[in-house]
Amino acid sequence: MQNAGFIGLAAFMALAAVGSAIGVGVAGMSAIGAWKKCYIQNKPAPFLLFAFVGAPMTQTIYGLILMNTFTEARGLIDSAIILGAGIFGGLGMGVSAWFQGMAGAAASDAFAETGKGFANYILVVGLVETVALFVMVFLMLLLGNVSPT
Repeated sequence: MQNAGFIGLAAFMALAAVGSAIGVGVAGMSAIGAWKKCYIQNKPAPFLLFAFVGAPMTQTIYGLILMNTFTEARGLIDSAIILGAGIFGGLGMGVSAWFQGMAGAAASDAFAETGKGFANYILVVGLVETVALFVMVFLMLLLGNVSPT
């Protein structure tokens, strides 16, 4: 079971990155469609849509931070804890990125059509990101409370 920790370490990064890829893809497709509508109507295509498209990538960074943090603890705590934290933490961050992309997709469509509400839309996208931040912080707190093996 010693090597199970390696699977957990990979899961932090991989599951967060999968969610980021899905989120960026969903938001990106919507931004492209919104820009197309702008071009058809001879309206300027808002560059700010890139903020909505790129937002889900941060969860990959959070996965990397957790992977590195738990790598330092490898050998000090049970591998099953690292495995569980990696799978569930990576999944939590990945789903956050996925839904952040969906929120960014809706924001892209709305902002491109109206040219209004950017601050409101970015706040919603940021709230979805908060879930991933909570996952990262709470798992780091958990790590500090785990008894050495």
